Amino acid sequence: MSLQSVQQFFADNAPDIEVIELSQSTATVALAAAAHRVEPGQIAKTLSLKVKNEVILVVAKGDARLDNKKLKETFGAKARMLSSDEVVNITGHPVGGVLPVRTGESPFGLLRHHLETVQ
Repeated sequence: MSLQSVQQFFADNAPDIEVIELSQSTATVALAAAAHRVEPGQIAKTLSLKVKNEVILVVAKGDARLDNKKLKETFGAKARMLSSDEVVNITGHPVGGVLPVRTGESPFGLLRHHLETVQ
């Protein structure tokens, strides 16, 4: 997915959201927080996982950690992180640039409830 397709997605689905382009890297939570001058907990990160044969995108606060026990209880099997190549092939974006939105045939997404507190 290119920058133009991301901009088009938001124009079509959430026209009130502005896509911001930055000159510095935002590939990690720390870099994104520094670039936006916010705390890491104010950054949403997208984690790409595989459970059985299903791909799941988990959107969490930048300073949150996954609870593998809760993931296993929720999905009935152990989850594993996708490899960098799998992330690109499945989402169309590199690690550090995966969008927390569902487009077309993209994987199932799970929004962590504590993101509601992020401003």
